[in-house]
Amino acid sequence: MQHFKAYLRDEDATAQLGAALARVLAPGLTIYLHGDLGAGKTALTRALLHAAGHTGKVKSPTYTLAEPYQVTLAGRGVDVIHFDLYRMSSAEEFLDAGFREDFNKDNICIVEWPEKGAPVLPPPDLNVFLNVSGQGREVELQALSDLGSLCLDRLTFAAPPL
Repeated sequence: MQHFKAYLRDEDATAQLGAALARVLAPGLTIYLHGDLGAGKTALTRALLHAAGHTGKVKSPTYTLAEPYQVTLAGRGVDVIHFDLYRMSSAEEFLDAGFREDFNKDNICIVEWPEKGAPVLPPPDLNVFLNVSGQGREVELQALSDLGSLCLDRLTFAAPPL
């Protein structure tokens, strides 16, 4: 398993990582975001979406469960769907909402609180673990598929110096 670790000293560093991830996005990618409340999952997603070209507001899908965004990658329109499963009471809610159909070769799916969708949630290509540490965050990215490995191979990010 390929992985990447860094210390993000502040929200600007989190935004820089989001921008770096935006540069390696590929259709069909599924990213799971792990971390406690306030760990920076939505902040990372917001930075990623803005760097990928979304110009509007990026809100947390805590109450809607999913928010779709349209971006252009290599001249091609791609839907990025940001899921927040925190408020789901069972995995059946995920199936009942029809979300499984969003996980396909054309969309990019970013999932906060993926454990709430187990075992029906499709597997990730990338796991992102965010943990509050001091004034910043520790982050670890793990590639779990060929597509995830390709993204990490292409990732260029140097954590800002402390």
